[in-house]
Amino acid sequence: MAKLIFMIDILTTGGTIEGLNYEDIDEESKNPPIQINKFFENLDLTFQFSIKKVFSKDSRLITNGDRKILKKSIELSLTKNILITHGTITMIKTAKYLGNLGLDKTIVLVGAFIPGHEPNTDAHFNLGYAFNAAQRLNNGVYIAMHGNTFSWNNVVKNKLTNRFEKER
Repeated sequence: MAKLIFMIDILTTGGTIEGLNYEDIDEESKNPPIQINKFFENLDLTFQFSIKKVFSKDSRLITNGDRKILKKSIELSLTKNILITHGTITMIKTAKYLGNLGLDKTIVLVGAFIPGHEPNTDAHFNLGYAFNAAQRLNNGVYIAMHGNTFSWNNVVKNKLTNRFEKER
């Protein structure tokens, strides 16, 4: 009997997790300093994944047109499990956009507050946690950050603590 292999599609959109420099936020970064695949090079993962760059932007510049492109990438994916790397500033807006579509997939958005190329980045932990979440959650749209998972329709970003939390 053939062994069923678990597959996750990673869709990248830019953000601090890729170490983007936002001093020139008018331009799309063509070559972010961190390629997401670099995080996985030396890991012995027990599942397969693919990585597709959808766009590479400071999340403040992501438009609903960009979100439509992201939606199309999700719909074209042959997997049920999608991981999206995204900037944290408008991550909730994208999660709500996707959540309202009612897509029949498990979609997890993840990012970092410390750039992916910094030695003390939270990117590695957040990516690992988000991979776990993408494998275990039911269909829906979620944000996975710092060991917590939030549904798209019950999350806020606390700007004082720089953390995501459940909406009160």
